[in-house]
Amino acid sequence: MGKIFVLDNITIDKIAAGEVVERPASVVKELVENAMDSGASAITVEIKNGGIEFIRVTDNGKGIEKEDIPKAFLRHATSKIRQIEDLDTVLSMGFRGEALASIASVAKVELITKCHDELMGNRYVIEGGVKKELEEIGAPSGTTIIVRNLFYNTPARRKFLKSESAEGGHIADILEHLALCRPDIAFSFIMNGKTKFSTAGNNDLKEVIYRIFGRETAKEMIPVSYEKDGIKMEGYLGTPVNNRPNRNYENYFINKRFVKSDIIAKGIEEGYKAYLMQHKFPFCVLNFEMDTHNLDVNVHPAKMEVRFHNKQDFYDFLSGAVRETLQAKEMISDCVVSEPVKEKFHFDSSPQPFETNRRISEDLPAQNFTAEISDKKDAIINAPKEEHAENNIGDTDTSDNDFFVAKVLDSLSLGKENADIHKNVIKEKEHIFVEKDYVISQKPVQLSLFEEEERVLSEKARKNFTLIGQIFESYWLLTYGENLYFIDQHAAHEKVNYEKLMKRYRDNAVVSQQINPPIIVSLSPKEGIWLKDNLTYFLNLGFELEAFGGNEYALRAIPLELYQNDPKDMFLSALNELVEAVPDKAPDVITDRIATMACKASVKAGKTLSRAEMEELLDELLKLENPYHCPHGRPTLFSMSKYEIEKKFKRII
Repeated sequence: MGKIFVLDNITIDKIAAGEVVERPASVVKELVENAMDSGASAITVEIKNGGIEFIRVTDNGKGIEKEDIPKAFLRHATSKIRQIEDLDTVLSMGFRGEALASIASVAKVELITKCHDELMGNRYVIEGGVKKELEEIGAPSGTTIIVRNLFYNTPARRKFLKSESAEGGHIADILEHLALCRPDIAFSFIMNGKTKFSTAGNNDLKEVIYRIFGRETAKEMIPVSYEKDGIKMEGYLGTPVNNRPNRNYENYFINKRFVKSDIIAKGIEEGYKAYLMQHKFPFCVLNFEMDTHNLDVNVHPAKMEVRFHNKQDFYDFLSGAVRETLQAKEMISDCVVSEPVKEKFHFDSSPQPFETNRRISEDLPAQNFTAEISDKKDAIINAPKEEHAENNIGDTDTSDNDFFVAKVLDSLSLGKENADIHKNVIKEKEHIFVEKDYVISQKPVQLSLFEEEERVLSEKARKNFTLIGQIFESYWLLTYGENLYFIDQHAAHEKVNYEKLMKRYRDNAVVSQQINPPIIVSLSPKEGIWLKDNLTYFLNLGFELEAFGGNEYALRAIPLELYQNDPKDMFLSALNELVEAVPDKAPDVITDRIATMACKASVKAGKTLSRAEMEELLDELLKLENPYHCPHGRPTLFSMSKYEIEKKFKRII
């Protein structure tokens, strides 16, 4: 008897499901993408117990016709493509026809759907790949899919799931990316009965960023729109102060599809290179529109990995676009003093998926106003304050309602003794701007810097700066208008030196300092071979070398800026970095080496400078295109407004 058997369809489906359904988040991703493809304008996702026991996805899309319902759960049944050539132009989120079949084979699935032009809907139940029920029922237009007991029939898969909170976190992450790539769809995510986040579906990407990541993140975003050679990039770049410790906040999409790509990540980070310190990563939300013939999304079952037909061109486009966008903006960090707790009022901002007119509820929590009249001041001051957790999971079923504070105070009928509170509240509200249905606090100083045609840090604006002096033998104080500026003398000098060295390197016009007598340097065979093949790199940096026999070289000159440092140590450290670098990374190592040279040649903290020296260095700093950060990403300066200073002295409450 033969030993090779053909597996039955149910077993095949369970095995194949492992490629598509890895965890509850995979189920949510597939179902929500189907809802997006159905033309839905509102999608609600509800989960319980991390999605292991219960997932419900509801949309108001076009629905599924009765005769298509059983076919939708067959493997490789799809309405998205007809032939292999369609893969070259596919724009829908799904196209393989595997999702529903895979989910139904490892869970208990219930589908309720109704097309817009039909009077009745249909309910379909399938468990473990076996049809259980199909009946007509009354239902709203659209589709609801309920998935229960995931992996109930494959216990080996179920035991490898993480905790309920961890699985819920993966689902939240998926939904956040989907909401960011489609701001025109109203998303609502409910976990264990609590709304985690919701979006309005008004096609305002910044509103979605605010809803998911909070006010502090949303206000530190720079809009970007860049188009070249048939590729269009739109979205938001975070300012350098909006940096993160990992790449998890680099959100990018191609043709509104969330993808993962080393090329995109490296291109973004290259554009930010002059603005961020090492081991810091940017926050961004970017969508790329491009011809589908230039990439392949059919790489992995999750459809999150892409391949570019011309990686280098795309990398150059992306890094250049990011760099140009950042260079066009002032990058001055402002110092915000600690403030008293501001008046906060909560209102339900969660958009309901099928509600035609979304509105902000002005109903206030009764428990905040149960104090006696004499205690109303404290009740207002201590009202709940909104919190936005950076892990994207924090409850957001209530939001700020600063805009209605004046109305609330009036409704409380406060007496004359509290009139000053009302005035102060109104004064604070002058520094609030409203963007559609959300409120974002914007610092007046930062707003003015971004809106002024004349840059604050520019040669033209130099005459408006007044140098006060040096403090702690490390920092300078300057004034410009109603702002106080703090400059780090080492970072500023380092930036000036770096730009000088880079210009000389690019122009092949480096200045060297002769060493007499020459320094003899002994190299290993590997170092000797590499130096011989790449001697041009060192000549362009300003080193002069001559073979001295065997593996020894005579170091006759070094870059002028490094003359005060140990020439041999500087040369060997640069050589070691270049030897260890892969060939195509050598230019990056050269740039890093120039940054190190600039650092070592710069005035150090703790050194007293004369007024003339400070004025001269300030002149040079303001001539630079990017004077905001040193080559290693540290800020060269930050500002503090007169408004913030007066708040510190309680002149403004």
